[in-house]
Amino acid sequence: MKMVVMRSSLRAVTAGLAALAVLTLAGCGSDDAGGSSGGGDKLDVVVSFYPLEFIAKSVGGDAVNVTTLTAPGVEPHDLELTPKQVGSIAEAKLVIFEKSLQPAVDEAVAQNAKDKSFDVSSAAQLEDTGANFEEHEEGEGHADESTTPSVTPASFSEDALDPHFWLDPVRYAAVVQAVTDKLVEVDSAHADGYKERAQTLIGEVNKLDGEFKTGLADCKLKTFVTSHEAFAYLAKRYGLQMVGIAGFTPDAEPTPQRIKEVQDIVRKQHVTTIFYEELVSPKVAESIARDVGVKTAVLSPIEGLSDANSKETWLTLMQENLAELKKANSCA
Repeated sequence: MKMVVMRSSLRAVTAGLAALAVLTLAGCGSDDAGGSSGGGDKLDVVVSFYPLEFIAKSVGGDAVNVTTLTAPGVEPHDLELTPKQVGSIAEAKLVIFEKSLQPAVDEAVAQNAKDKSFDVSSAAQLEDTGANFEEHEEGEGHADESTTPSVTPASFSEDALDPHFWLDPVRYAAVVQAVTDKLVEVDSAHADGYKERAQTLIGEVNKLDGEFKTGLADCKLKTFVTSHEAFAYLAKRYGLQMVGIAGFTPDAEPTPQRIKEVQDIVRKQHVTTIFYEELVSPKVAESIARDVGVKTAVLSPIEGLSDANSKETWLTLMQENLAELKKANSCA
């Protein structure tokens, strides 16, 4: 099995160059805007992107100082680290990340925080959902380089592990527990507080799971279309069928054949809505919706917050996703 890796060479180079500045940064103070900050007696924790930030802050409470590598408005798959961010990784007491989701983070962790990092992938129990469309070029790897490559239809990479665990409340609750256990291990002095706050958060996540089960139990339409393949776990959990325009990477360009496949599915199954997301361009989703005469709406992959939803949380965005799915799929 393999985890999907995105733009790995560029990220590795970026992280490698940034790592050169770590020794200099380690000798200097850092502020709260991207560094790991002087948190006093607080545990300095660095997290890779928003779903893990929400867990760390909710469970950690006043006992932790959390620095998030992916700033609001930045698409996590596109993250490139600054030297200051690499420095924050080196100085942190704990780094929480999901391996292979953000190659720049993987590289920086391997070089600077290997013994004080926590990869949530195992706790999330990732699966190969078959949802990772990839574009291939004809002639790639062949000896005859005189032939001009042409793009072939999108195909499945069936052994790529789907990283989007946080859109499945059951998997998310498991990661909450795993992060809590790690915080207790690293900072046993605040163990009672971590456990108490985790119990509260897991209760809220379990309640949300029940709302999804009830809300999506009786839907006239079982298929929903999204701009990228982020919702396979959610669909499987609640008996729906996700159709993604692009693969795991939200800004990947779908092939003309894939666009036609999606259009055919929308017409055949009477899909009412093409969902797009906040942090990437909606142009492809809007174009398909115009061509087939359906609506568009936002279904958040909750990979990060933007200016427009900066007051939201993982819980409120998941509730909004439930409302949008119920509306689009005519659920009782």
